[in-house]
Amino acid sequence: MNKNEKFVITINRELGSGGRTVGRKLAEKLGVEFYDKAVIKGLQQEFHLTVEEIEKLKGRKHGWWADFKRVMSVGPGINSNYYMPKKGDEPEMLDTDIVFKTETEILKGIAEDESCVIAGRSGFYVFRNHPNHLSILIQASMPFRLERVMRKQNLTEEAARKTIEKVDKMRENYVKEYAKTSRYDTRNYDLVISADGKTEDQIVEQILMFIG
Repeated sequence: MNKNEKFVITINRELGSGGRTVGRKLAEKLGVEFYDKAVIKGLQQEFHLTVEEIEKLKGRKHGWWADFKRVMSVGPGINSNYYMPKKGDEPEMLDTDIVFKTETEILKGIAEDESCVIAGRSGFYVFRNHPNHLSILIQASMPFRLERVMRKQNLTEEAARKTIEKVDKMRENYVKEYAKTSRYDTRNYDLVISADGKTEDQIVEQILMFIG
């Protein structure tokens, strides 16, 4: 990846690995915007974006995302809370084909207009043919993940384990459905990092060293 040209970095991560925080800190270091699933879903819900609406925006001007962002004051601050499944969610598909297609169009619009860091389960797939894309997977051992989720969400160990297992299943089902691969297949990534024994800042520095 050439950081002197327009680029997109995608981070796939296991819940409890700290990958979302790494993505945010990496974006700050690189001086670019950070987007995650919560932001994209917030855009869809708040501005009622659909594939059809995006096609209309694209038809007006090539750089539709830049215009949309300027007019709507859109940025990573929208609905960017730590993502956890809501009570009652089933560990199956929560996204429809239409939602996935809309997310894809939003992500492509963002990357067309600006360099960015995107944390999300489908980013590696959406940008698989992008000419200046770095794909990263951040993993961690179960004890590491449990400790972090327990601390972040104020959960018991049993509740944290159930939450991790639920989210793992949801995310794997999503990737298998839309990308026709496994999120654990390391061939989908340029860089795979274990968070064990590292701080978020140390992982960011590791990524920056890899980029060069």
